[in-house]
Amino acid sequence: MFKDTWDRFVLYLPLLMMAGLALATYWLVHSAPPVGAPTTQQPLTHDPDYFMNGFSVRTFDADGRVRSEVLGDKARHYPDTQWLEIDGIRIKSYDDKGRLTTATATRGLTNEDTSEVQLLGNAVVVREASASEGGTALPRMEYQGEFLHAFMTTERVISHKPVVLLRGKDRFSADTLDYDNVEQVIQMRGHVRSKLDPSTP
Repeated sequence: MFKDTWDRFVLYLPLLMMAGLALATYWLVHSAPPVGAPTTQQPLTHDPDYFMNGFSVRTFDADGRVRSEVLGDKARHYPDTQWLEIDGIRIKSYDDKGRLTTATATRGLTNEDTSEVQLLGNAVVVREASASEGGTALPRMEYQGEFLHAFMTTERVISHKPVVLLRGKDRFSADTLDYDNVEQVIQMRGHVRSKLDPSTP
């Protein structure tokens, strides 16, 4: 009798296994999220999602020329703002005419294409001497302060903290600064002081 029962069990075993597999498949299909269904995205936080040490990042224009180079000791990327916070920041930036602007600071914040940079602590921005389209000599410009907000492509520097501006041999200082190099307009407020050299154009 035991042999007959065992033979029947063995006979129906494949059928039982197939039924079990069918039930497991049914459960998996109904448990998995539907294909193409929107997934719930976690809100972005102001926690770094990656780090860099001793790095150099370059951006290029459509012709393969270097537009900017950012170097730093350490960097932290924040996904909510897409900005990099960089210790020991050093930047080289070239405009459409190939004119060089450099920036350094103890710490800096920059957006993805380095068109906007906030420099904090011992901040210095330098635009080297060059010539205008009409051939007029443009003197070297240097900005110094504890905070400088530089817009590299539009050649604008602003600050709500005391700054020093060196233009050739001329020296200006003020409590705030808004300088537009393209329009050649400078606004300085607060305790404004200047020392002008007659030989500076």
